[in-house]
Amino acid sequence: MSYPVDFYEMDLLLTEEERMIRDTVREFVDEKVIPVIAKHYEEAKLPSHLIPEMAELGLLGAQFSGYGCAGLSATAYGLIMQELERGDSGIRSFISVQGALCMYPIYAFGSEEQKERWLLPMAQGKVIGCFGLTEPDYGSNPGGLITRAKKDGKHYILNGAKMWITNGSMAHLAVVWAKDDTGKVKGFLVEKGTPGFSARETKNKLSLRASDTSELIFEDCKIPEENLLPKTTGLKHALMCLNQARYSIAWGAIGAAIACYEEAVNYAKTRIQFGKPIGSFQLIQQNLAQILTEITKAQLLCLRLGRLKEEDKANHAHISMAKRNNVEWALKTARMCRDMLGASGITLEYHAMRHACNLESVYTYEGTHNMHTLILGETITGISAFE
Repeated sequence: MSYPVDFYEMDLLLTEEERMIRDTVREFVDEKVIPVIAKHYEEAKLPSHLIPEMAELGLLGAQFSGYGCAGLSATAYGLIMQELERGDSGIRSFISVQGALCMYPIYAFGSEEQKERWLLPMAQGKVIGCFGLTEPDYGSNPGGLITRAKKDGKHYILNGAKMWITNGSMAHLAVVWAKDDTGKVKGFLVEKGTPGFSARETKNKLSLRASDTSELIFEDCKIPEENLLPKTTGLKHALMCLNQARYSIAWGAIGAAIACYEEAVNYAKTRIQFGKPIGSFQLIQQNLAQILTEITKAQLLCLRLGRLKEEDKANHAHISMAKRNNVEWALKTARMCRDMLGASGITLEYHAMRHACNLESVYTYEGTHNMHTLILGETITGISAFE
């Protein structure tokens, strides 16, 4: 049976394994996420009881091979992100941060000892990670970060703060980016409980409420030199991690759009006004036609991006285009669907406004919409607008 929202029969371009993985995660989201997500969103809590089952399904670090990871194709991994965000952006963010932002730098830039120690328990969900790059004063310009790692014998002393950190309060391990004595940006592994390291949960959020967001604080935090990620030699390695996360976001946004679209179609068929379903009115049909078109374009964009990634041909600008386009249209879709639901759309009984609120953050994080516009502009013209 084909995927419910597959107007261009993209299923035919997927392998049997990719379809099976997607459908397995879709079933998990339908049975385990959607029934509880409104309550957790309202209470501003990540449904952390689902972590062991997500680990059992092989969703943590699914894109990596070895160390207990599933070794899936880039496309299969993307489809997982799509289905998780169909449930909620907070669920997808948790998995994306764990794999793309925490396991990836250890996998790509860590020593064999670091890989052996951390990757398996992270894949099993026994160790939760977070990624500390953004600072209170440096978001879109991460190169200006002021967190410092001063060499002190066989240790480093970290001082600084990180902001808007997903999984920050619950994390057992933080991948922290700081400038060393030479001014180079390097990655460090900081364990929970290390003296001088603390996390403070961000309260009063109106978006990504079913997600742990925190500030990380380092005050003369002393870590052993073996906690340095040895292959990190500059900001480019931190940005490589962001590319992994942006890829998952591009896919995830499709899932949020699909959730809103499916809900709006069902509502349009059953909501009676002026003696007939509102789906019979031209403006509703126009909205649904536009949304289905944009979902289809986003699906094809991500499928091609996934195949390029599998061939090691995807670059940062390819990923920026998909993240920029898909999140923009997912947010527009959520707003349009909320409008079609009328007053009912503002309640947690429906999904559209929850997705719209989440997507306001997704539109901003991992590179704002405008920053991705400028990345593409530089690629097109060869002229940087950042300097």
